[in-house]
Amino acid sequence: MAKKKTAYVCNDCGSEHAKWQGQCTDCGAWNTLQEFVVSSSKTPSRDASYAGYAGAAGSQGIQRLADVDLAEVPRISSGMLEFDRVLGGGLVPGSAILIGGHPGAGKSTLLLQTMCTLAGNMPALYVTGEESLQQVAMRAKRLGLPTDQLNMLSETSVERLLNTLQQHKPKIVVIDSIQVMHVEGVESAPGSVSQVRESAAALTRYAKQTNTVLFLVGHVTKDGTLAGPKVLEHMIDCSIMLEGSGDSRFRTLRGIKNRFGAINELGVFAMLDSGLKEVKNPSSIFLSRSEEPAAGSVVMVIWEGTRPLLVEIQALVDDSHFGHPKRVAVGLDQNRMNLLLAALHRHGGVHLGDQDVYINVVGGVKVGETAADLALLLSALSSFRNQPLPQELIVFGEVGLSGEIRPVPSGQERIKEAAKHGFTRAIVPKANVPRQAIPGMTIIGVDKLQEAINAV
Repeated sequence: MAKKKTAYVCNDCGSEHAKWQGQCTDCGAWNTLQEFVVSSSKTPSRDASYAGYAGAAGSQGIQRLADVDLAEVPRISSGMLEFDRVLGGGLVPGSAILIGGHPGAGKSTLLLQTMCTLAGNMPALYVTGEESLQQVAMRAKRLGLPTDQLNMLSETSVERLLNTLQQHKPKIVVIDSIQVMHVEGVESAPGSVSQVRESAAALTRYAKQTNTVLFLVGHVTKDGTLAGPKVLEHMIDCSIMLEGSGDSRFRTLRGIKNRFGAINELGVFAMLDSGLKEVKNPSSIFLSRSEEPAAGSVVMVIWEGTRPLLVEIQALVDDSHFGHPKRVAVGLDQNRMNLLLAALHRHGGVHLGDQDVYINVVGGVKVGETAADLALLLSALSSFRNQPLPQELIVFGEVGLSGEIRPVPSGQERIKEAAKHGFTRAIVPKANVPRQAIPGMTIIGVDKLQEAINAV
């Protein structure tokens, strides 16, 4: 009996190693190598049209860039404006879309609703490998979805699935999920690095060759990243994440990668008995504030993709009863919070070294831009002094380590969005003050941290 040949593949970068080791020498990640068995049989030669992820894109030979046809491909609406926004305006024929999220976030529900809507206008196929057809049918009936046009298939073999797709030629296909699919030529278990990589490559090639919209449902690891090799995210055209905590009925759909639109675009949905319903005005759900002013609370305007979003930030500053004061930030970068508190002490004269500081962004929103710096400091200052800020006040701006207030992109659009929601005062960087006055809005432009502190 021939000895089986094994290899070790990194989950993050996909590089192969002859033996196991604690750290991947290519990407530097620790404890990411997994063992799989290399097939000893000769790999059959593949057809030339299957070379590369783009399929037969190179069959026309060399072309000049100026001669490439720039005819815009018409997009297909998913039936949900928030979903279309995250996708960059709709579904592009021939695109491969990877959607991930924690168990129970609503990935299958969102795609089932979309497929039932689109099946009335074009051939659509929903491939399930984790649930039985009866389970999917029961969920569709519970949600009240039209089920007379959508085709269903329970399959986990990529070869048999491709044969079925070539016979029926659907325009939109959902694979739920890519972790349960397997290729017969690879001897590792489904869900392993090699199986996920080969399965995704074969399905993506088919989508490119036939102009089929392909949805791949992906699992996530315990730290929230997509499971499987990192090369999976390079194969696909669009990667989106459906996020939401178990105690909240709201879900956020965020674009991580998009070759056909803006990244970091945000769509908000509400999980109801009838499924996911889009929230057309997300700022309204994040601004459900108390009627009475509270110390440590202020509204900031962040920029998500192509639109502004009003979010409340709360701070609690209290005396520390231990030797090392606590610093906790939920929805913000904790390291940046420590930098800002040091700048507040140095350039604002406010010492919080003996205080516990807790920062929270209401609604479970994760803020990654620096426009929240000024709002964070003013909310912490309000809690420290126990002096509520005005309810009609909005704040945004980047704070530098030398105490300067730096401008942020799309400043005027942020102010106009706040005015639409009834806010009448704004503390913003001086460079973001609009030249023409906005009716009903008093704008205070500051370029130093001390000026912002004096303004409140």
